[in-house]
Amino acid sequence: MTRFLLRRLLLAVPTLIGVTAVVFATVALVPGDPVAAFLGPGAPPAARAELAARLGLDRPLPIRYLSWLRHAATGDLGTSISAQRPVGQLLLPALGQTLLLTAAAFALVLAGGVLLGAAGALRPRGAAGRLSGTLSTLAVSAPQYSVALVLIAVVSVRLRWLPAGGTHDAFGDGGAADLLRHLVLPALAAAVVPLGLTARVFRAALGPLLTGDLADALRARGLGRAAVLRHCVHNASPALLTIGGLQLAYLLEGVVFVETLFAWPGIGRLLYDALSARDLPLVQGGVLVVAVAFVGVNLAVDTAHALIDPRVRS
Repeated sequence: MTRFLLRRLLLAVPTLIGVTAVVFATVALVPGDPVAAFLGPGAPPAARAELAARLGLDRPLPIRYLSWLRHAATGDLGTSISAQRPVGQLLLPALGQTLLLTAAAFALVLAGGVLLGAAGALRPRGAAGRLSGTLSTLAVSAPQYSVALVLIAVVSVRLRWLPAGGTHDAFGDGGAADLLRHLVLPALAAAVVPLGLTARVFRAALGPLLTGDLADALRARGLGRAAVLRHCVHNASPALLTIGGLQLAYLLEGVVFVETLFAWPGIGRLLYDALSARDLPLVQGGVLVVAVAFVGVNLAVDTAHALIDPRVRS
């Protein structure tokens, strides 16, 4: 198990370096001038040259990346050009908000995916199975931003049941209940597509077990319906663990649209604003945090899978 974890950790390092290098080069090549974005297009050349030298933008791109990588390895992600604050101070609160939104959406994904998938596996030819297949297909096919816009238009604007954005009401008490009301819609919008995928995978894994030799052997031993289902769900858990981990990683990096549309102050919204302002240090720091979270989730899933099924370790 130790060798398995070491192999995964060694593979994670070049992955992180590759992701940050590609993003660093891509953002640097995007049209626009961060100096002009900060000073304005009419700034005198001397001021522009001084700021470019202070930010290191006058150096070649590979040198800038290696310098950033060296400082990032020590925890120094640089200073935001637009906010003139350390990048870490901006990322930590945003990361907390993203983790909160991701946790809420992931709870919906697991609960809804397991229920829909189990209903389809238990009654594949009945009304429950057809409804499960229809709902999961619709969920997978629905664009995330379209779901978010529909929720805002119907639930917030027309019915006025829940707020359309932010984390607290301007004149609210700022408590947990207020936060929960603002969390419901973005969590639903973020969870729809992963919920559909989870339901389809879990149904495909559980269905053959319920009609196969394992279920027949358990029934022959005198086990009841609930016990047979429990054993089959246990044997289908590796597939659920794999798809659940992938969807959790997707949620961590894929809530940019949701956070932007619902004005949720997380990493996605911060990266969107940083890209608009051509704030390269903030963009690179945010991408690094997301990449580390993505690699960490995949490492945790691989570890859990290896503990459940020792064959994976070889």
